Amino acid sequence: MKEEPSMSIIRGLLFTYDIENTDDLDREKLIASKDINNEKELSELFDELTKPEFLSYTNIEQEWFIDSIDHYLSINDSFDSVFKTMATYFSTPVYDQRAFMQILLNRLTDYRSTH
Repeated sequence: MKEEPSMSIIRGLLFTYDIENTDDLDREKLIASKDINNEKELSELFDELTKPEFLSYTNIEQEWFIDSIDHYLSINDSFDSVFKTMATYFSTPVYDQRAFMQILLNRLTDYRSTH
């Protein structure tokens, strides 16, 4: 059974970057050191922190993440409901939330195809 698209699961995947996540100084420094508005640096951050978590999920869960992000991008959602409720370790605001999500989608899709 295919799950309905969900903003809450997208937010859950990004919990790694939330200040409410348990203290890990090395992770916090890594997050703050990256320019998250730069595709290359954001991709590197996802590869380091999101990839291991994403690959720990079942195939069905992985598809749900990908399908959810793809769905909200396709309907031109702003992703405000994800970013406005999240305080992060990012050193700057996410200037283009849709571009951020497109990069995340590209990385998740790549993880699935290469693993």
